[in-house]
Amino acid sequence: MSILSSAMQVPVEEEVARITEWLKNYVFHEFKRRGGVIGVSGGIDSSVVFALAVRAFGKDKVVAISLPEKDSSPDSKNLAHELTSHFGVNLTVHEIAPALSGIGCYDALNESIKETYPDYDPNQDKVKLVLPDNLLDKPSLNVFSLVLMRKGQPEQRKILSPRAYLGIVAASNMKQRTRMLTLYFHAEKHNYAVIGTANKNEHDQGFFVKYGDGGADLQPIRHLYKTQVYQLASYLGVPQEIIQRTPTTDTYSAGSTQEEFYFRVPFELLDKIWLGVEMGMSSAEIATDLSLTEDQVARVVADLAQKKRTTEYLRALPLALNS
Repeated sequence: MSILSSAMQVPVEEEVARITEWLKNYVFHEFKRRGGVIGVSGGIDSSVVFALAVRAFGKDKVVAISLPEKDSSPDSKNLAHELTSHFGVNLTVHEIAPALSGIGCYDALNESIKETYPDYDPNQDKVKLVLPDNLLDKPSLNVFSLVLMRKGQPEQRKILSPRAYLGIVAASNMKQRTRMLTLYFHAEKHNYAVIGTANKNEHDQGFFVKYGDGGADLQPIRHLYKTQVYQLASYLGVPQEIIQRTPTTDTYSAGSTQEEFYFRVPFELLDKIWLGVEMGMSSAEIATDLSLTEDQVARVVADLAQKKRTTEYLRALPLALNS
């Protein structure tokens, strides 16, 4: 086993115990809340956080909520049902499509998509945002393209103008903020805390929506790399169908993986390269350990630094002028 593969291993039993004690202390004693609310998407992160909350609070003090909208994959709700049934918790399904329609999310999204594809038909066509292919293969800038998938026709891909990109992202982010609004409704109704599901990759690289999925009372896995979250999932007994599911954004109608939408490198390599940087290893040392070229590692390291630098705003607390 390589140095980095070994270093990436988590002592899962101790880590689960540490996280559950932390959750109990903050929810019950510091925040004076009676339990936790988690938005479950059928993905690995929310599933692990849900399982941790059940351990920490007991299944009768956990509210699990599925928050589908019209672009969500049916798999998300189905896997959320499988997860909660496995742990003996009832799933609350709260459809947010009517709310999103009411605030103009879908109209705004369609308008921005039509800046790139004027003949886009939201009733038949599917779209997704993607970055250039795997960063290990060749250097390229983080410029988003919009993919159009139309039945019976080849896939189309066009680079977005800044205006169209910002419009699509602004409309899409309404989905995450509506989900968090709904979670807080249920949390306040029960006097519970909202438990967030962001991992280290998402938080430190800016793969979250400010005051959307980034807004929560506690973030119990924010210190864990994505691959370490999988280690906890196996120990906690998360269903294999969820563990084996490819991580997705579940935001756009065509469905995009987290790798093609944002990270551009498979997590099993991305996390080790990142860990190597944090351990003080040089690009040459990381490359040797992972059987990559030094140029490949250098591209990933630069991309990690660039994404962290350009997303500092998302992690910043609200500023106030001193009196």
